[in-house]
Amino acid sequence: MKRKRPAPRPQAVVRAIVFCVLAAGLFLFWQFPPQEIAQRESWEEFLVTADIVKAERIGEGVTKPWRLYLKKGDTEHTAAWKDVESKSDGIADNWRHEIAAYRIDKLIGLNMIPVTVEREFKGKKGSLSLWAENKYSLLKILEDGIEIPEAVLKQTDDMKYVVRYFDCLIANDDRTQQNIRYTADWRTILIDHSRAFQSSRKYTEKLIFGMKGIKETEEGKPFLIRRVPRVLFENVKALTLESIRRAVGPYLTDKESESVFARRKLVLDEIAEMIKQDGEAKVLY
Repeated sequence: MKRKRPAPRPQAVVRAIVFCVLAAGLFLFWQFPPQEIAQRESWEEFLVTADIVKAERIGEGVTKPWRLYLKKGDTEHTAAWKDVESKSDGIADNWRHEIAAYRIDKLIGLNMIPVTVEREFKGKKGSLSLWAENKYSLLKILEDGIEIPEAVLKQTDDMKYVVRYFDCLIANDDRTQQNIRYTADWRTILIDHSRAFQSSRKYTEKLIFGMKGIKETEEGKPFLIRRVPRVLFENVKALTLESIRRAVGPYLTDKESESVFARRKLVLDEIAEMIKQDGEAKVLY
């Protein structure tokens, strides 16, 4: 569907330019380009206020989300809506986590999660995520034997560890090959975070990934983080419980926010141990 992008607000553009100048190191791993980041506030407003002109079920995923076709003025776009709110085998699955993941993404400057807001549909509250333009899922790449171009192999490999780093912080125990997406120019986009932000002791005493992480390979080896951008490490280091609570608002419980802050220390300890073993130059870039 053809669409016209909403014009970014002047103040958003100014903030984006200043931020780009002050944090040039982010260009090493930014997956949404600066012009798209500058438009996030406009897209948030669009998702909340645009008319729903069509809706259809999405066949993928256990939460059975909807694809909504939106229109406001000359701007048209689609978005994914879900209202899942359940708990099974101790794992919470909640639409509010989608919004919290996007807000944490913004807070630490990850810039890999599409714009996500709260929106009512069919009389129910749920999360609405801007449909991310992408060409492949990691699952499709592996199943179809699609070759990643040599020119972007380093970039995609780096992003693999950034994703693990982020999933450790938000306790996302449901990262699948289907919800890691790649654009035509091989930027990594992350979707589906309703099962993130687990808060039981299992997820506050150990990380999902890492040297002593919860997940292991079939051979019993850990899924390591290996390396992360220095600016992303520093942004996580700067987190406080209050900054987390302000960012996520009503979309995480107090316990869930406290769990994010507890994992912050675990993540920093993991990076410190990696630096001790391999040297800072190999771990932070």
